[in-house]
Amino acid sequence: MNATTTATQRKAMHGSSAADIADWRPEDNAFWEGTGKKVAYRNLWISIPALLCGFAVWGMWGIIAVQMLNLGFPFTQDELFTLTAIAGIAGATMRIPASFLIRLAGGRNTIFLTTSMLLAPAIGTGIVLQHKDWPLWAFQLMALWSGVGGGNFASSMSNISGFFPKRLQGTALGLNAGLGNFGVTTMQIVIPLVMTVPLLGAFGGEPMTLLKDSGWIFGKIAAGTPTWVQNAGFAWVFSLVPLGALCWFGMNNLKTVSPNSGSPIVAFAKITYLYTLAFVPTIFMLWLYLPKPTGLGLLNMWVAIPLDILMALTVMRLAAFGEMKEGVKKQFAIFKDKHTWSLTALYIVTFGSFIGFSMALPLSMKVIFGVSHVPDANGVMQHTLNNPNAPTILAYAWIGPFVGAATRPIGGWISDKVGGSIVTQVITAVMALAAVAVGYVMMLAYGSATPEQYFPMFLGLFMVLFFASGIGNGSTFRTIGVIFDRAQAGPVLGWTSAVAAYGAFIAPVLIGQYIKAGAPQLAFYGFAVFYALCLVLNWWFYLRGNAYVKNP
Repeated sequence: MNATTTATQRKAMHGSSAADIADWRPEDNAFWEGTGKKVAYRNLWISIPALLCGFAVWGMWGIIAVQMLNLGFPFTQDELFTLTAIAGIAGATMRIPASFLIRLAGGRNTIFLTTSMLLAPAIGTGIVLQHKDWPLWAFQLMALWSGVGGGNFASSMSNISGFFPKRLQGTALGLNAGLGNFGVTTMQIVIPLVMTVPLLGAFGGEPMTLLKDSGWIFGKIAAGTPTWVQNAGFAWVFSLVPLGALCWFGMNNLKTVSPNSGSPIVAFAKITYLYTLAFVPTIFMLWLYLPKPTGLGLLNMWVAIPLDILMALTVMRLAAFGEMKEGVKKQFAIFKDKHTWSLTALYIVTFGSFIGFSMALPLSMKVIFGVSHVPDANGVMQHTLNNPNAPTILAYAWIGPFVGAATRPIGGWISDKVGGSIVTQVITAVMALAAVAVGYVMMLAYGSATPEQYFPMFLGLFMVLFFASGIGNGSTFRTIGVIFDRAQAGPVLGWTSAVAAYGAFIAPVLIGQYIKAGAPQLAFYGFAVFYALCLVLNWWFYLRGNAYVKNP
């Protein structure tokens, strides 16, 4: 197909619907320049804001939990940390079925429905946040539902990969993932802002009064200020509705990728079915893990996560039928390859750290630097006295995720020049050292009546962690693309991104537990040990003299 593509030729591209493309040959340069390029980039530019909103809704509980503390919601710090953790584990588990969605249901159908699904947790969150007296499980349910946004990453990346030729895969996926990750930063800037205004007027509910100082990107918001915390959920409706329309009218299904997607109704049924399968094991695991009265409190985190993954895979295997059964079979084949497991661990170092710290950082900063840590008459350290000199947490929380997202494409570019594994080795070493330093500073701050003196050092070291994790996100994606062929790379990317996303569960839980125990530094010393072990793993697999694959 040349640049003067005729109307007849254009018609031949499509199937029964104008949104369905039957003829797609991105490796054919004439086709690409004449028709394919325009279509591919149109789908990419719609995909990016849809993924951005997915990350925003998924990660919003990190900011909401801080504001709930400022507004005097009747929950402990430990309970508030569970909200971010629940959103994290739900999003991670949703990525497992999401890796199948494009092949089974089509790109346009999948991105439209999964983007539109975000309206439910956005509106539901806006409703529950108007009621301080509602039970904890109502807030936990909304956090769970927000996990849909985390799952969207796997389907979004798989979809965009199909539109572009191999020579542009890095650019396209880097733009989609890197700019999509800005959803975390966008959320951390937008939510504190919209809480200060009656966004929906009389329809948006009544404000609450801040009991503790809050803030936004430009500074402090004083205690006593009216606050519409419910806007943290409602605000996303203004972007999700037009985005849903853009996805439906502007995106395409590639029949070369999903030949048997069926009608939109059939496709929607497949998506809903698979996402439901992901919710079932997650809810069951959380019931076993969460303390009473929400759950039974029988499991610790290190049992709960493998159990959740195992149950999700088992449910997928047993419940699959028809074409889905073959797709699941291909997914399970990747588990026989040792590189799947090594790269999963390395991606936990990078993306797991990025999303975990993004989720946990705002509330961690609040409880460490927003409080003066002083001993009582018996010499026992107390962590309840408000710190009048505390930094404005929400004015700084967004910077780390911004740095991490911005450096992701840079990591891919550098890795193309020098090799992915050497870049991963360097950034992992940097992260190990930075984690030790962060832990030490947190220890000093948590034992000080004036913790604010340690805040600049704490923030600077955390920026190092985010910078390195962003670079590493790009380098590990490069390594996966080199080691695995195109057919294997998709399932491996889906699996590694799913497991790494459990960092959004691990980090809030660990940091919250060790803060409660009075030793927040131990969480980061533990992260440093894991990073050090992955240094050895990366060297053994990819950098030693007789490496399995040399510096991919």
